[in-house]
Amino acid sequence: MIWLEQHFRAVQASSWGLLHRTNVPKDVVDYIIFGTVIQEVKTSNVAREAALGAGFSDRTPAHTVTMACISANQAMTTGIGLIASGQYDVVVAGGVELMSDVPIRHSRKMRKMMLELNKAKTLGQRLSLISKFRLNFLSPELPAVAEFSTSETMGHSADRLAAAFAVSRLDQDEYALRSHSLAKKAQDEGLLSDVVPFKVPGKDTVTKDNGIRPSSLEQMAKLRPAFIKPYGTVTAANSSFLTDGASAMLIMAEEKALAMGFKPKAYLRDFVYVSQDPKDQLLLGPTYATPKVLEKAGLTMNDIDAFEFHEAFSGQILANFKAMDSDWFAQNYMGRKTKVGSPPLEKFNNWGGSLSLGHPFGATGCRLVMAAANRLRKEGGQYGLVAACAAGGQGHAMIVEAYPK
Repeated sequence: MIWLEQHFRAVQASSWGLLHRTNVPKDVVDYIIFGTVIQEVKTSNVAREAALGAGFSDRTPAHTVTMACISANQAMTTGIGLIASGQYDVVVAGGVELMSDVPIRHSRKMRKMMLELNKAKTLGQRLSLISKFRLNFLSPELPAVAEFSTSETMGHSADRLAAAFAVSRLDQDEYALRSHSLAKKAQDEGLLSDVVPFKVPGKDTVTKDNGIRPSSLEQMAKLRPAFIKPYGTVTAANSSFLTDGASAMLIMAEEKALAMGFKPKAYLRDFVYVSQDPKDQLLLGPTYATPKVLEKAGLTMNDIDAFEFHEAFSGQILANFKAMDSDWFAQNYMGRKTKVGSPPLEKFNNWGGSLSLGHPFGATGCRLVMAAANRLRKEGGQYGLVAACAAGGQGHAMIVEAYPK
């Protein structure tokens, strides 16, 4: 029940925070969409339950989507589609994940026995079933961040990807240190201002991202490989950590926003989804999605002022950089004549990323888009590019454009 309550309350908090900051009347919201990955069966449509709990009208429809690490991206783009098609004018989109208390199932044998006991009509039938019980029935089924199609954990895949692209352990640690250092700087300067305080039951109120921990390369080098032992290069220090979190954003048709007196922050322009081999290219979504979304928008890499990529692992980011900067990879794997080029680091994840801010699976997409929008406003840029990989070998990219001042 604790998992259910905290999962539910996290979405409520993000929705309340959004309403408080925008002052949008609840009855103006036409539709609500949230993404999540590890679902609680009692709130399988957590978007609807949280909307009711947050005080939205019971006449406001809501549904929940799941697309692994790009679930919130799918929630946003679904909302864009509803608005673009003329169905609605005002949509709340976001996502939620509670990694600190995930549902753990009984073993299949135990589940089967419990269901059969529930159907048993006589005492004899119940005793007969109970006599078949064995202690190993009590072994739980623990969730794992692993591919169903390959049974490989994402960390193992990241380690193989880093090796395939010759990304060293030092390269990965240096990138992770960069992420934490930039996040700490942004936090100290008050740039991570979208965080809504959340009271954790039985604990203190969380008022800021609490996973930002700049270390040193010397300390990071002491950690052992987390997945491929003893020679792997992916460690706890250069991987994104399990995180609780929720996110929400208000999406409107421009005419509706202006009519209501709102000043938009950014346009959500073009977007694409891609998918590729979930075994050897599981984490290369940004490489495949970036050139497609740029072509769709009529832009080049030089037009982008702010890049916000999901950092699942340092090795994943650096391998994508190498793939994006390779004519050979573009020609042999992507069917393209030339490479798209890797993003310049001076424009890339300048306020930290998933390695330092955390990665609540269902919520990260909104954080990426808002980071891009906030950076464009702060830095005076025009275009931002958001990209992410996801389980199943899928990926996403979106162009965000700053709203004219």
